[in-house]
Amino acid sequence: MTSVDPDRQNPPPADTSEEGKVHERQRGPVRLRRDQVTASTTDQRLLEDRGPSDWVHTDPWRVLRIQSEFVEGFGLLSEVPTAVSVFGSARTPRDSPEYELGVRIGAALADAGYAVITGGGPGAMEAANRGAQEAGGLSIGLGIELPFEQRLNDWVDLGINFRYFFVRKTMFVKYSQAFVILPGGFGTMDELFEALTLIQTRKITRFPVVLVGVSFWQGLVDWLREKMQADGRISDGDLDLLYLTDDPDEVVAHIRDRHQHGLDDPPPPDAPLE
Repeated sequence: MTSVDPDRQNPPPADTSEEGKVHERQRGPVRLRRDQVTASTTDQRLLEDRGPSDWVHTDPWRVLRIQSEFVEGFGLLSEVPTAVSVFGSARTPRDSPEYELGVRIGAALADAGYAVITGGGPGAMEAANRGAQEAGGLSIGLGIELPFEQRLNDWVDLGINFRYFFVRKTMFVKYSQAFVILPGGFGTMDELFEALTLIQTRKITRFPVVLVGVSFWQGLVDWLREKMQADGRISDGDLDLLYLTDDPDEVVAHIRDRHQHGLDDPPPPDAPLE
């Protein structure tokens, strides 16, 4: 049997409908342009249904590619200093108060000695990278192959692009000592609740999770308290994992305080795992 790389078989044609524009896409560390661009992503091809037996011939190759992404990520980030990951919407406009807040948070973290890790994209991610970079800190971007975006923003000093979301997520968790969450959409919610789940189930140390933007997040926190906690679906202390603020200085102060006093405290022995 001839072995074939499953992510190079019969790629669908790229969308080239926008006249005059050079189409391009990042595929892992590789940049494709013009007729080399495919319409699907590596994650999509991994997760789609290929029938009852095709996986026997394709998934073993993917395992090697997945392994290589872990190796590359671990190798790049292993010597990064103490870092904080900042998440938020890629759609945040540069002229918005939320963008300016992201810049201030990135700068405050850099001034406090933290490297800043983001998804490397535009919007709130760019703002945090920009603040860190302009303040003289280490600005890191962990990009992802998507069908509609995106290059690493110009304020990333150390960057890597991933094909697989789960590899990228591992890097965020492994090399961060706190999560700072700016207003965002589904992707931001995904990062928030994944972090809370890993903390609640004791898969990771109880590191700080800071929600920035009280007016944006307060309704969600109220719903978690009044519905999810009231119904007994989370424990009474679970919402203590979250800290809400609008102040970049409070972000840094809370992270420092938790690192100095709170991270070694064991979880309550009677806290049920959800």
